[in-house]
Parts: sequence; structure tokens; C-alpha cells
Amino acid sequence: MNKHVSIIHIGLVGGGELCTEILQKTSSVFDQEEIQAPFIAVADPDPASPGMVLAEKLDLLTFTDYHELYDPRYSIHLIILLTPEEEILRDILQTRPERIRILSYPVFRIFWQAIGNEARKLRERTEEMETILNGIQDLILVINPDMTIGEANASFLHKMGYTRAQVIGRKCHEVYRKIDHPCERSTDDCPLQRVIRNKRQDRQIQKRVLPNGDLRFYEVSIHPVWEKDGKISRFIHISRDITQQRQQEEEITRRLEQMVEDRTRQLKETHAKLLHHDKMASLGKLSASVVHEINNPIAGILNLAILMKRIIAETVLSQKDIEQFDYYLNLMETETRRISRIVSNLLAFSRQSRMEMKRLNLNRLIEQTLILNANLLRIANVQVETRLSPDLPEVVGSEDQLQQVFMNLVSNAAQAMESKDGGMLRIESMLQPKMSQILVKIQDTGIGIPADHMSKLFEPFFTTRKRKGVGLGLSVAYGIIQEHGGSIYVQSVVGEGATFTVKLPLRPPGEKTAPEGGRHD
Repeated sequence: MNKHVSIIHIGLVGGGELCTEILQKTSSVFDQEEIQAPFIAVADPDPASPGMVLAEKLDLLTFTDYHELYDPRYSIHLIILLTPEEEILRDILQTRPERIRILSYPVFRIFWQAIGNEARKLRERTEEMETILNGIQDLILVINPDMTIGEANASFLHKMGYTRAQVIGRKCHEVYRKIDHPCERSTDDCPLQRVIRNKRQDRQIQKRVLPNGDLRFYEVSIHPVWEKDGKISRFIHISRDITQQRQQEEEITRRLEQMVEDRTRQLKETHAKLLHHDKMASLGKLSASVVHEINNPIAGILNLAILMKRIIAETVLSQKDIEQFDYYLNLMETETRRISRIVSNLLAFSRQSRMEMKRLNLNRLIEQTLILNANLLRIANVQVETRLSPDLPEVVGSEDQLQQVFMNLVSNAAQAMESKDGGMLRIESMLQPKMSQILVKIQDTGIGIPADHMSKLFEPFFTTRKRKGVGLGLSVAYGIIQEHGGSIYVQSVVGEGATFTVKLPLRPPGEKTAPEGGRHD
């Protein structure tokens, strides 16, 4: 590239050490800025003086007679005296053409010393900044608009395993990506391209493999330095090693995930225990009722057996006795089967709860629940009225847990009516085809639920009974229905009773269907 032409031509008179200093310092500066030096000639009677020798090396004009500087061919605008001899100053003042101005030695020394002081301060500041930059652990680069690296601090060179000669003046893509062509403009992870595109500073996380093979994570920030005309003059590229921080965050995340996993497992275990506890509480309430329910047919069977033995011992059997025995045996068989049904239902209900999803008939579950609670309802003087839809389709759910829900609701209804010396329990099931769900209503004519209790009804351990129950039944029922994708709510009028409504989808979202009687994988 051609250098810019200087708009002023300067001639120097005096080839001593001061001349050498001026030429050395100014020539390097003008070369960096690609400007042609304004000094075009040096005049000194001694051609071997250091200033004359250096001027020749720099291809400047050299004269032993300073009067030759007046020649119009050289278009010299200013003569600077680098010698303190006053007679030379007086001679030039008398002989110079009017177009040439002159700067005397004393005045120039003042300017030169001031320039030197500022240069010294600038060097000190530069050294100070270099010391600060080299002391920073972050990796810092100064990148020019043409993507060449203009400066790099010691941390960058040390971490990346480079020398200054391997970095300064090279393209950033050669150093970072080890490629000999610029990054594509569409490369999203190139922070310089993003700064240019978005016209603002950029920050991102990058992965880098160091020369020793280590994988490190860096937080890269690019700060553009703007010129007055809005163009970018420099990019300040700062990389901060966050590998340790990233590893700590990953470890914290791993621990949190483990804690969540452990807590989830504990909650599942607690939920299973609550289900079992509530079931045991229900079994406790059923025990006395079931004992009476079983004792009655057993007493009948025993009496019939004793009667039959006495008849056999006291008389010879006649045809009428044989017919009577056949009648007795049928009664005994009927009562035995009744006992078997009660015991089977009780054993099925007492099994440990598990979420075994299969197709089931809600009407059958409701009937089984009423059989188990038959004596409890009779003792409470409760009449039962059922309106179970005969064409009710099957639902997908856990038979064990849904029966636990109905056990709680029927038992609670019986207790609510017991204090009123009985009442009517109405149970209704129906299909709601538009909603793809089954609705079950359990309505009692008991004492009802106060309004201030309604919001707490499904909370764990909330109970209005002072000596009975722990307040888990309705909260467990609520949780079971929620797990099946359904809903449960209550309406009540104090003194008139309560209605619990359960809604269950025909197929809970996300559930797989196991074959009838099979387990859910």
C-alpha cells in the first residue's frame, strides 16, 4: 500500500545526536501509520556526522551547505535548527526565502522535551497496562477489524501454549480454529461475527481443547471499540476459564437430581404406607361387623349340624327325615357360600395396595363394597338404594385402590347417618358419553358437613371425630382418584346430608391396559 504524502516538507540543520534521535523516533511512527515522513533533507558541514549518515540510509537529501535547502525544487516549507549556534540562526533569518519558515533551536528544544515527557508518560502507562493485563488470569486479545490479532496477554499465551510471534499479526481463525480461511458469516458460535451483525457486545460459553488435550469451558466476552464514524476500530476479546465453576454446577445439578429422586422415592413409600394405614383403619371398622356377619351363618350351620346328629342318634331315619336333611344341607351350603363370599371380599380388600391397572366393572366393585359393609349398614339402621346403570362400560384402573375409595365413602356415610338413628344411602352410577367418563354418586341423609369444614375435607389428618379415625380416608381417596385422572367433590347441606361425586375417565391419560386379571407392566 502506498504511503500518504506529507503536506509539509521539513529540512533539518545540524546532523548531531539530536538529529539522529528525531529521525529514529519519527520514522518508525510514520511507518506504522503509513504516512510519508515530513523530513526530506539534512544539512551539516560534516558528512560523517551521525545525523547525515542516518539520513542517507533513510534516502533523505543531504547537504553540507544549508543554503541549498532554499532551492525551490525541494519545496521545503520549514527549517528546524538542531544546533545552538546563533550566527547560523541570524544568517538563515537574513538569507532564507519568505516562503520558508524557521524554528530556532531553543524553541524546538522546548517542544521536543515536552514531546519526550509525554512519550515517557505514555510508555510508562503502556508498561503499566501491560503489567496489569499480564497479571489478569483471564485470556485477553486485541483483535483488529480485519481479524488479525494485535495484542495478547501473558495468560493467553501461557494457557494456549503459544509465543507472541505465533499469535501477533495472525488471523484469529488461524489461532482458534486452526483453519486458513475466515469463519462463515452464518457461524452462530463466532462471537466476532455476532458483534458485527448485532452491533453490540456479545457473550457466550465455548468449549476448547488445549494443546495438552484438556477440555476446558470458557466464558467469552467480546467488547467492540467504536470509532467516531460508527465503525469498529478494535475487538477486545476476553475469555474466562469457568471449567471448575461448570463442574461444580454439574455436581450440584447431579446432587439435586439425586435428592429429587430420593425424595420422590420416599414420597412414593409414604404414599403406599398411607394407603395401607387407611386400609387397616377401614378393616378395623369392618372387623366387628364382619364377625357378626360370619357368626350368624356359622351359628345356624352349627345348630343344624347338632339337630341332624340328634335325629340320627334318637330315631331311625325315614324318607321324611332324609328329605328334611336335604333341606338342612341346602341351608348349610347357602350359609357356607355366604361366609366364603364375605371372607373372600375381606381378604381381597386387605391385600397390600398396588397400582395394578386393568379393565374393571365399577358396578361390581360397588356391590362388593356393600356386601362387606352390610352388617355395618344394618347396625346403623341405614337403608340402601342403588341405581347402577346396567350398560356401564368398563374403566381402566386399580381395582384394589378404587374399592378403597368406595369403602371410605360408604363407611363415612354410614357413620354420618348413625347419629340420626339411620337414614337412606343412595348409590348411582351412570355413563357420560360426551365426557368419556363414568360418574358415581354416593348420597346420604346424615348430619351433613359444615361450610367451614368443606375446604379442609380432603386434607390429610383432618377429622371431626374426637376418638375415631386419623383423618386419612378422604385425603387418600382424593389422591387415588387424582392418580386415575378423575375428580372427586362434595355437596352438602347441614342436617340434610352430603353427596360425594366421583368422576373417572374411561381410560386414564398415559395408562396402558393390562389383560383382565393381568398386571400392569
